[in-house]
Amino acid sequence: MPLTMKDVDRFEAARPRLEAIAYRLLGSASDAEDAVQETFLRWQAADVERIEVLEAWLTKVLTNLCLNQLTSARARRETYAGQWLPEPLLDGDPMLGPADTAEQRESVSYAVLTLMERLSPNERAVYVLREAFDHSHREIAEILDLTEAASQQILHRAKKRLAHGRARTEVDEAAARRVVEEFLAAATSGKTEPLVRLLTADALAVGDGGGKVPARVKPFEGALAVAKFLRGLFRPARSKRALVGGSPEVHVATVNGGPAVVAVVEGRVVGIMCLEVTREGIAAFRNQANPDKLRRATRAWAATDHGEPLFHVF
Repeated sequence: MPLTMKDVDRFEAARPRLEAIAYRLLGSASDAEDAVQETFLRWQAADVERIEVLEAWLTKVLTNLCLNQLTSARARRETYAGQWLPEPLLDGDPMLGPADTAEQRESVSYAVLTLMERLSPNERAVYVLREAFDHSHREIAEILDLTEAASQQILHRAKKRLAHGRARTEVDEAAARRVVEEFLAAATSGKTEPLVRLLTADALAVGDGGGKVPARVKPFEGALAVAKFLRGLFRPARSKRALVGGSPEVHVATVNGGPAVVAVVEGRVVGIMCLEVTREGIAAFRNQANPDKLRRATRAWAATDHGEPLFHVF
């Protein structure tokens, strides 16, 4: 039986929540959109009259589609060119979903999205549904076809794996922005020492070029190694300008709820560097330069006013 306009409206009302779930599960906005569209097709083919609770049905279908995709994604990422990082989303993107609680904000932070690659598909699903969307273990058990006890155990295991190496306390937004501005001043000074002072001893720098933009396969580790890399990254060079099509404007922005540096050339976002700022210093730099993962950010950037850039780099 074909869907009525009322049925379509009911699905569209649920779409933002479904996209937010799918993005957290997949780490990719484009893949999330595809999963939600496939969910709509399943809804279109279903016997709507027999579905008692629409939200529960849609969440179950979507989650299982994402689980299938995560399983195949693991195989694809084994052959991915270099490091794989999530697709970053600018502040205000509806796909970021709810941000009322600390758990919801953390579940979509760039650091945690990256760490979630450590989890099995089931661990990731339980963590997202419980921490970000407040589903009960009974509801999660029905969605994933397991027991409530198993759901609780999986959540405990997922939290433990995500907590490994994340014992530091983060700072508030205003303090983080000041640290980012200090970092940019140090990075463009041409000196290594000011950068080292801003970093934690075990600082990490990792980049995702997707085989389309040069990016080191192995992350830089340790304050000195990271500082030397960053000093070189911000050093002017004609070859760098040629690579990105000009001299990038540099802005400080909020990405996935955290501080970031956004590089823009003629309205096109060419790089987003997400910083993990803690009370001990900057613990990590995660740089997304794969153009395929910056298209949504470019559209969002064009739709808002970001003021004057701090400076032009290269």
